[in-house]
Amino acid sequence: MRLRMNQAITLAIAEEMERDPNVVVFGEDVAVAEGPFKTSEGLLNKFGPDRVRDTPISEMGFLGAAVGAAMTGLRPVAEIMFIEFVGVAFDQVVTEAALMHYLSGGRFKVPMVVRASVGSGLGFGCQHSQTLERWLLGTPGLKLAVASGARTAYGLTRAAIRDDNPVIILEPRILYGEREDVEPGEQSIIELGTAEILREGTDVTFVTLGQTVRVGLAAAKEASWSAEVLDLRSLMPWDKDVVVDSVRSTGHLVIIEENQYTGGWGTEIAAYVAAKAFNDLEAPILRITAPDVPVPYGLGLEQRFIPSPEYVMEQVSALLSTKQLPKPWWKEFE
Repeated sequence: MRLRMNQAITLAIAEEMERDPNVVVFGEDVAVAEGPFKTSEGLLNKFGPDRVRDTPISEMGFLGAAVGAAMTGLRPVAEIMFIEFVGVAFDQVVTEAALMHYLSGGRFKVPMVVRASVGSGLGFGCQHSQTLERWLLGTPGLKLAVASGARTAYGLTRAAIRDDNPVIILEPRILYGEREDVEPGEQSIIELGTAEILREGTDVTFVTLGQTVRVGLAAAKEASWSAEVLDLRSLMPWDKDVVVDSVRSTGHLVIIEENQYTGGWGTEIAAYVAAKAFNDLEAPILRITAPDVPVPYGLGLEQRFIPSPEYVMEQVSALLSTKQLPKPWWKEFE
């Protein structure tokens, strides 16, 4: 069936709620209003107020409740309206949920899911348009996945709900309304920590994530060179074998990120590949990112902020022709 990404998320949650009566949903406006981005449409009517609950505007409170509920056997799915809002409840995520299994000597599991909308492109401004993977990266005990469309959102959500560890799923909100073919069922569940090769190529490896997946695919389609495009799908854990094998085949690695350059998730990928496949690289590793500035509000500036297919083509063509790192566009103004 062809679904919007928000519909695919709703379907995934509903199917897991039907399968397991311990799955519960709560967050701000997720019940009566059916989610600020309609990612819980129909769940209240189908499963009732005991399993689908609206919460006060208190992320610290309801994420704390999710930790406690998970420790007692439930499988809560908590929604954070914008990823920035998780900041006021960070202790519940990185100190309590992530570490409880270790702190309890294995006595407690915390099978909870935290879903959050992320990303730029819709004019929400600098306080509501970040991706903020870097806030979560490197936290032992957490798993982190990022949807790139309806199909991956469906598969990752079902896998996350079944996982016995706390899982964060980031959902690029610009993709909520984008349609994609989704085949419901067990066969479409995506194992956390696995990447997918979306397009085979011979000249360069693209590692993409979230909304940069479509950027990489668009650039690869129009370019004169041949790019192998990978959707990383998970950042913790991430699929080291698929990435390294692809780089060994193509000899070039380009990481396309929506986040700012400093501290972006691509630094981990670049460091690992440089250590494991240095002799296979024919040029430096190129990270194509946003500049180190807040996400701008104006439409023209916001579109410039996000790497575009045309910019990716320009940067990669320069890399392949010179075997040198091209300067990012914002260096022209420094």
